[in-house]
Amino acid sequence: MIRRLISLTRVYKQLILILIDSFLLITVLLIAFSLRIGNFYWPNDDLFWIIFGAPLIAIPIFLRFHLYNTIIRFIGFNSMWMIFQAVGIYALIWGMVAFMAASQGTGSIQDIPRSIIFINWILAIVTIVGLRMIARWLLTSFSANEPSSNVMIYGSGSAGRQLSIALMQSNEYRIVAFIDDEIENHGRSINGVKVLSPDEIQKSINQYNVTEILMAVPTLSRSRRKEIINFLEPFPVLVRSLPSVSELAKGKVKIDDLREVTIKDLLGRDSILPNQNLLSLNIVNKVVMVSGAGGSIGSELCRQILILKPSILILFELSEFALYTIHRELSIATPNIKILPFLGSVNNKERVGQILKSFSVQTIYHAAAYKHVPMVEFNNNEGVNNNIFGTWSFAEAAIEHKVETFVLISTDKAVRPTSTMGTTKRFAELILQGLSSHQVNTRFTMVRFGNVLGSSGSVIPLFKKQINEGGPITVTNPKMIRYFMTIPEAVELVIQAGAMGKGGDVFVLNMGDPVSINELAKKMIRLSGLEIKDESNPNGDIEIHYTGIRPGEKLFEELIIGSNISQTEHPMIMRAQEDEIDWVDLKVILKNLEEALIDSDFEKVRELLTIAVPDFRPQSPIQDFLYSKKLN
Repeated sequence: MIRRLISLTRVYKQLILILIDSFLLITVLLIAFSLRIGNFYWPNDDLFWIIFGAPLIAIPIFLRFHLYNTIIRFIGFNSMWMIFQAVGIYALIWGMVAFMAASQGTGSIQDIPRSIIFINWILAIVTIVGLRMIARWLLTSFSANEPSSNVMIYGSGSAGRQLSIALMQSNEYRIVAFIDDEIENHGRSINGVKVLSPDEIQKSINQYNVTEILMAVPTLSRSRRKEIINFLEPFPVLVRSLPSVSELAKGKVKIDDLREVTIKDLLGRDSILPNQNLLSLNIVNKVVMVSGAGGSIGSELCRQILILKPSILILFELSEFALYTIHRELSIATPNIKILPFLGSVNNKERVGQILKSFSVQTIYHAAAYKHVPMVEFNNNEGVNNNIFGTWSFAEAAIEHKVETFVLISTDKAVRPTSTMGTTKRFAELILQGLSSHQVNTRFTMVRFGNVLGSSGSVIPLFKKQINEGGPITVTNPKMIRYFMTIPEAVELVIQAGAMGKGGDVFVLNMGDPVSINELAKKMIRLSGLEIKDESNPNGDIEIHYTGIRPGEKLFEELIIGSNISQTEHPMIMRAQEDEIDWVDLKVILKNLEEALIDSDFEKVRELLTIAVPDFRPQSPIQDFLYSKKLN
């Protein structure tokens, strides 16, 4: 019956409610007269039409106050107040009509007691409100019996209360408890839902079969959110959260605001306000060029650069599709700044030079590089050609056309490298250090940082995909540790570090605490509401398979080669003093390296890389497919 009523169209529901209200209003008047007189009353003569005509007065007033536009299941205080107003006006007008008729009538109609107006008003409010409250209770009870997820909300503050209201309007969730750290809130109720201590979580999960815990603590610092997430991790529930206050749109909290806990939440590092002078120094009203503009770092650089309002932003990218994608996004978002997309390779010095000269480029952010460690191992010589000679060519063009600032995006894999990729990036740093000491046109700066979240090839999207597919999660080695930083955070610091350089500087970003990849995989499984499947828990959901270290990888990443490091004016940016190679000697190595590439002499390439970067300790023999074919 209730299901059929719910399925009716809104017009039919309104008609049914109007008919019920009409019946109740007539009944209320009959009861009012009966109570006043002291026995059952049935009208006759003209009073019959005054009582049975009451709906003709009330219903238009109720319609005017939108009493039939309110969804019964979600009726609240505002709706109750509208009912009080509407019924009050109806009772007053009905009384006026009744007494006007009484003053001109005969018989029983002349004997209408004045107290009838007050009794009618009270009884009408009770019945009209009572009808809706009973209907709400029936519909809510019916919805509660429908299949839904039992959830707990962590946080009983404003966001938690707003979230609970949003959830109560959905059939998908049933709130069984609030969780709050504040002792004085324990035992209280919010919208009929009890507030519990964090110590009672496990008991409630077992008692109510809770499947999700929703974090509604957007005002907390990242470090405190991390502590809560770590506390919730062991429980067999899916953990989702509201984003921070800065990310929430203005207005009420919505169910759509909920998202799964991300690695950003797991890192728990509190953000530091940027130095606006450093951000704007190389960008505001300047012509800025970004190489590798379609990549993960390059595209975010472009987004943040546009916020700082350069006069022109030049996008330089080898991939046509990547260039089209980022150019389209930026042009729509920022139509008032000239954005020029250029296809080309960083090795094409002539084309780069034409662009620099034609538009008088002042600042370059060089993000173009091959960065995937195993992929560069399988394509050794191309990695060397792009990362080393591409950087050299690009830098020479910058010097020739008097570019003011050239910022190289480097990597922690350049420190004591075990891969060709890491070695080529350290070699690129050496080139810019050498060029800095032999010219005054361009200020070269290098910025080193570790893994960024959400970049192409990042482990986080891979783990999420594997969890969604039911596993297994693949981890190379249980002891592998990496540094992580969000892309926007890394890029913001890169821009500020680039403005600090005086020439040949190597800056290192503070990446926070290192993260165990194995523990990260386990956290992501547990926070998805699933269990790890292993020997101790054969009935778990997701297995972790250890595949072994891939060519060029190492267990631990570092950010600094030596111990000579100093702080800068920014607490998240450090300056490293690294060994350099005299430019004359480095040019000899580059000449020999170029000849080795032309001859496809893989052994010579590796030998020369080891000479230029003495800390290079290859993790594996030469893996290039062409070299393997050559040996066979």
